[in-house]
Amino acid sequence: MELVIFLVIGAAAGFAAGIFGIGGGLIIVPLLYVVFTQMGYPPEVIMHMALGTSLATIVVTSISSSIAHHRNGAVIWSVFRNLTPGLVIGSFLGAGIARLLSGANLQLIIGIFVVWVAYKMMAGTRQMIVQQSTLPTAFKQFCAGTGIGVASAIFGIGGGSLTVPYLNYYGVLMQRAVGTSAACGLPIAIAGAFGFIFFGMKEQINVPNTIGFVHIYAFLGISIMSFFTAKLGAKAAHALSPTRLKKCFAVLLLAVGCFFLMKGSL
Repeated sequence: MELVIFLVIGAAAGFAAGIFGIGGGLIIVPLLYVVFTQMGYPPEVIMHMALGTSLATIVVTSISSSIAHHRNGAVIWSVFRNLTPGLVIGSFLGAGIARLLSGANLQLIIGIFVVWVAYKMMAGTRQMIVQQSTLPTAFKQFCAGTGIGVASAIFGIGGGSLTVPYLNYYGVLMQRAVGTSAACGLPIAIAGAFGFIFFGMKEQINVPNTIGFVHIYAFLGISIMSFFTAKLGAKAAHALSPTRLKKCFAVLLLAVGCFFLMKGSL
């Protein structure tokens, strides 16, 4: 039964990863939080396990989603190369920071952050979307990547909720921002997942079927299904208008942000 639940989560997360370029973490983290709570795991490690497992599954979904977006010419590889070093460094550091925070504090931080991003994205839909070529310098992209990496590990969301608005702010069309974000999810996920495994093993948590803060069965079930559905999401992304895609993205972020604000304040 647990495996079926993880497969369903994977199907939804993979589609979200493909259509929004978010790595699926915005779907995985809240659902795993609910599932792990029902499984009776210690409350003090549930949020950390949801984040660590989410990042581990994003390794798979980002590969599938990136391939699909690349075939549509939607990945800006020069931006990917500039962001990646910072993303890797920041993601590992972010995992260490998350380890020091309580589950309730993590929920509140994530909730506030996601609601803010949703607001910024929704406000942006009222502006004319015009593609420009004025991206920051390589060094500034490296610095931005470091910040995105730190936040992504703490939030367990693959960086899409930061990378997409960041690129969109500089005039990159929504489809290309989503595609590039999907590719950037890979270095974030690898470094972040390794960090949660490393710091989780130091904590020596007493939960079966885990390596550090990564739940093995959840990782396998979600990864298997999301690999296939991410391709479907990527196709859907290119069938929607940029403005409509932005609105859908903002609504999803708002719902997830409110969920964590409610849970963290209880």
